Amino acid sequence: MHRLTDKQIEVFKQDGFIFPLKAMGTKEAYGIRQRLEATEAEQGSLTGKFRSPKNHLLMTWLDSLVRWPDILDPIEQLLGPNILCWGTAILIKEPNDGTYVSWHQDLNYWGLTPANVVSAWLALTPATKTSGCMRMIKGSHKWTNLVHRDVNDNKNLLSRGQSIQKGIEEKSATVLELQPGEFSLHHGNTAHASAPNQAEERRIGIAIRYIATNVRPTKGNDSAILVRGNDQYGNFHLETAPLQDFDMNAIAEHEKIVKMRQTLLLDKSAIKKASQC
Repeated sequence: MHRLTDKQIEVFKQDGFIFPLKAMGTKEAYGIRQRLEATEAEQGSLTGKFRSPKNHLLMTWLDSLVRWPDILDPIEQLLGPNILCWGTAILIKEPNDGTYVSWHQDLNYWGLTPANVVSAWLALTPATKTSGCMRMIKGSHKWTNLVHRDVNDNKNLLSRGQSIQKGIEEKSATVLELQPGEFSLHHGNTAHASAPNQAEERRIGIAIRYIATNVRPTKGNDSAILVRGNDQYGNFHLETAPLQDFDMNAIAEHEKIVKMRQTLLLDKSAIKKASQC
């Protein structure tokens, strides 16, 4: 097991995030990037404002990644032995395309409780300050009742442009720079953002949303895939891993589940306005 040290666990509890951690070597990360870009060439864009949160149901290489032992082992230390993957996001910023992510807390609109939620963010290309890596506020995972407002901006990669209105001090933010094969972990309530990519190459990252099996959706039906241990609660419809890339059964399940998820995330009546810690 690639275990976190006691110090790293304490930092995560105190700050709401830790980085950098090593998932794989540079060559392995480049190999995954090649698989991703080959899929883009065949299927079209996998990223953008209304990207699918469930591409792991379509691609075997991404299904393997959400089960990657060097990522799951630290997740198990934070969430326990029974783990679901709730979603994935392929996050690409092209050079100088102007796209960004506003300051927000994921659990403000994800509709999950309790807050046993951790996201892993894996870099496939250098994620630097210049290329628009993530920035986070230490201790913000403990903030509650923080008002977010929807902002209509096509350059904002969040689905509704949800943005924290008060309380962010940019100068206090930590810049989470990562090299290919490295990843960060952050609590579902940690305030984070990222600026546009001003580097000369694409900034490619993959975010994996992990939840403990005791987490439940706050409104409506939801789904997740079991990646370690057992699901003794049954709070989510259990998804099925793809047998091969884009097979007919995988496409059918993906379409059904994405439609359900979009209804939950875009319907404001289903959104908890107060964050939970």
